[in-house]
Amino acid sequence: MSDQIAAVTKSVEDAIATAKQNLEGLVKAQQEQMEKASAQVMKGYEELTALTKGNVDAFVQSGTVVAKGAEEAGKQVAAFTQSSLEKGVSNAKSMLAVKTIQELVELQKAYTKASLDAFVSESTKLQELTVKVANEALAPLSARVNATVEVLSKKPIAA
Repeated sequence: MSDQIAAVTKSVEDAIATAKQNLEGLVKAQQEQMEKASAQVMKGYEELTALTKGNVDAFVQSGTVVAKGAEEAGKQVAAFTQSSLEKGVSNAKSMLAVKTIQELVELQKAYTKASLDAFVSESTKLQELTVKVANEALAPLSARVNATVEVLSKKPIAA
């Protein structure tokens, strides 16, 4: 009977050892999976941080371009306004020196035509500047959108 008890004891001890070994293997596998998942999460976080930094830099660069463009447009408008005022004063002085109504009409007609031509020309320049600034301001944003789409399209979608 003691042989049977010894055999049962040995079987139980072997089962316990096997269970312990299986449990240790399971715990080790879970630790490895957790470490791997943590590493992937950290890598994703670092990539997202780099992507976000690039996006912020693009917005700053775009804003700088817009600010410089607005400054340039303001200078153009101020210069045009100053020039128009000077021409208006000069025309008013010339009107005071006319001797006939016909002369006054011709002077006013020439001034009006010159003013309109200058306005159209200045409007065209301002429009060209606006388009140029808009394109330059959108360039870094467009590049970041493309980079973001490229990065995100390479990432697997979590189920």
